[in-house]
Amino acid sequence: MGYPFWKRAIDVTCASVGLFIVVPVTPIIALAIVTDSRGSVFVKLERISEGRIIYVYKFRSMVHDAKDRKKELLHLNERNDGPFFKIRKDPRVTRVGRVLRRLRIDELPQLVNVLKGELALVGPRPHEPHEVEQYPDEYKSIIEFRAGATGHSQVNGASSLPFLKELELDKHYIDNMSPMFDARIIGKTMAILFFDPTAV
Repeated sequence: MGYPFWKRAIDVTCASVGLFIVVPVTPIIALAIVTDSRGSVFVKLERISEGRIIYVYKFRSMVHDAKDRKKELLHLNERNDGPFFKIRKDPRVTRVGRVLRRLRIDELPQLVNVLKGELALVGPRPHEPHEVEQYPDEYKSIIEFRAGATGHSQVNGASSLPFLKELELDKHYIDNMSPMFDARIIGKTMAILFFDPTAV
């Protein structure tokens, strides 16, 4: 599936501007993270984009051994409609991590992925390999598209959406992609960031 020039132009422009703003405050965020809990400042999360594995960057918002502790918490999973794992008050999230997540600051390093061409600014939500394996056949085509730092499903409920509804929204975006559609999603993302930090 080809990637439109206009999308790449928007990606590079917005990611460059965003990183110009983020980089100067990164040392402050980093100090807060390492002061609050042991571990690295950044995490790399395995995701699928354009049919291949990429590593999405985020500020660490969980304890350093969060992946190992997931097994102990499987019985608390609040999602039973698909492969997703979610606990509303996940005990692995640190104090600083809760603030980073509420303000969406933890996701800002994804702008590096956008600049590298691994993610789009707007696109389907990037999922883990084991989640992608469980896509129904009618949604397999989503995997081949470049995943997004934000997207139609992200601004319409994200992780609170039923599994199939999220895939339906992402496929609708791919089938109806346009500069105006992207602009609406970016505008809604900004509204959530600045006016509704509790939205998921």
